[in-house]
Amino acid sequence: MTSPSTGPDTPEQSLDPQDWAEFRRLSHAMLDAALDHMQGATERPVWKPVPEEVKTALAGPLPMEGQGTAQVCEDLIQQVLPYATGNTHPRFFGWVHGAGTPGGVIAETMAAAMNANLGGRDHGAIYVERQVIDWCRQLFDFPETASGLVVSGTSVATLIALTAARHQKAGYDVRREGIRPEEGRLVGYTSAEAHSCVARTFDMMGLGMEALRNVAVDADYRMDIGALRAAIEADLAAGLKPFCVTGSPATVNSGAIDDLDAIADVCQEYGLWFHVDGAFGAVAALSETFRPRMKGIARADSIAFDFHKWMHVQYDAGFVLIRDEAAHREAFTLRPEYLTAAPRGLAGGNPWFCEYGPELSRGFRALKVWFALKEHGIKRIAEKVEDNCRQAAYLGQLVQAHPDLELSAPVALNICCFRFVVPGLAVEDLNTLNSEIVMDLQESGVAAPSTTKLGGVTSIRVNITNHRTTTADMDLLVKAVVELGRQAARD
Repeated sequence: MTSPSTGPDTPEQSLDPQDWAEFRRLSHAMLDAALDHMQGATERPVWKPVPEEVKTALAGPLPMEGQGTAQVCEDLIQQVLPYATGNTHPRFFGWVHGAGTPGGVIAETMAAAMNANLGGRDHGAIYVERQVIDWCRQLFDFPETASGLVVSGTSVATLIALTAARHQKAGYDVRREGIRPEEGRLVGYTSAEAHSCVARTFDMMGLGMEALRNVAVDADYRMDIGALRAAIEADLAAGLKPFCVTGSPATVNSGAIDDLDAIADVCQEYGLWFHVDGAFGAVAALSETFRPRMKGIARADSIAFDFHKWMHVQYDAGFVLIRDEAAHREAFTLRPEYLTAAPRGLAGGNPWFCEYGPELSRGFRALKVWFALKEHGIKRIAEKVEDNCRQAAYLGQLVQAHPDLELSAPVALNICCFRFVVPGLAVEDLNTLNSEIVMDLQESGVAAPSTTKLGGVTSIRVNITNHRTTTADMDLLVKAVVELGRQAARD
């Protein structure tokens, strides 16, 4: 590479367009394409594979010279937009993906135009995030002194929450001194059905994944409280140091709801930090119908959940809420000279958000959350939660009524796990058959569920976190599963 020339005659040209009028025309065309994509979600296949020629085009060499806005826009329309994950479609049932809303496009556009860094300082975007934090505090009946942070997702939120727990419960300054084994190994507890982000957090905190005890579950896949107590007592007897328990208001496999109130009682008895992995399940507490089943969530020391799942905010947008603001800030704050606080001016606005998590550079994720909550309101979002739960219950009824299908777990919220069965077929062959059915469904573009294992057998897992899904989609899904299953069994 050549070094840039410098001097008084060197042209100084920004990266702004030279022709703003033409740029506006292109931008309006791209906005139309984006909205057409969202409006037409139900009219195209749920998912389609990326053709080899497109993969090749997207694997081109490093662009040393710019191609211009118009060409890049054309490439985006032809090579990227048609091959989306599919989660905007009403029959995307895989994993736990939210659907987003057209209003989110507006919010994302404005956030991009502002290009704000929410690590700190005193500017309007900071107050938007503070408003979102306060709304979340109210949603879960946390005290006014609670703190929070908009993050990328529940995985990061869990890391922040359990880092605060480790700092408070270690009994020494773990930030400065690191892990001190002689103080007793720190150990924590969660359900055997819990999301893997909890184990990954133990790994990243340097505690080791073996320090996380996977507590047995009952017949409905909920944490066994008796087994939790036994695990804590065994670790205390061994000279270890229990410090936290993570409960799930909806497990990722089947949507099972742990007894959060009972877990809170155990944590209070043993002096442990109570964390709730509420990735999508915590949002069910917005509904007056399901809120009683989330009893105990308001007693948590911390909650992690996602806006981009059941609240339909565009990716990515998660949240961590922590009861004890001091414990939260003490676990992360670090203000070097170049980040010195000021009583006024742009360096005001203290405390800064970078004091509550690992990131100094933070995008304006809070804007799309703020926009969505103001645009739709909690009551409307709660109605869609209830719709999805009714749809999952209806699917469960269809499964139980069909001779070729078998329910794998109770339908607790919005997840229905079932499988196609063939009398006399070995378990291994049934596992393969159900996996093939799911891949066939995905490649056909009809629907996109995923698979999981419950009780050692492969199940078709249908998660419904989509405001576009209808009850009729359940009928269509069952029809397709049975047709594919019968065809595969004959073959």
